[in-house]
Amino acid sequence: MTRPYSNALRCLQDVGLRPTRQRLALAKLLFDGEDRHVTAELLQKEVGRIDAKVSLATIYNTLHQFTEAGLLKEVVVNPGKTYFDTNVSDHHHLYFKEEDKLIDLKSDELVISTLPNVPEGKKISGISVVVHMENCQN
Repeated sequence: MTRPYSNALRCLQDVGLRPTRQRLALAKLLFDGEDRHVTAELLQKEVGRIDAKVSLATIYNTLHQFTEAGLLKEVVVNPGKTYFDTNVSDHHHLYFKEEDKLIDLKSDELVISTLPNVPEGKKISGISVVVHMENCQN
């Protein structure tokens, strides 16, 4: 039988992050289960439901720490909207504006046929595409 925070603790230890109470609570919400996309505000609501005390500023800081450590991928869908993805593999996204929903798009479902010229001394380290969707107006 595993302990309630064992997966969260292991995730933090694997990347060298100190397992504070706040980090453990957020890691448990993020990494115990299926891959998902969250915003800081959504995570704050979930934290409130488990009676953990974590401020929105701490949630933002922790999400950015998890991203820097490679546990999350940051997906900016527009200047005012950022999601954090627990699936850090190479893949793309569909963003449904009206539903405010982000879903994974498998890499082979989007074919990029031309890449930009790369400046000397640089290389492409990754490509991330967000396809924005909205309802049709009849």
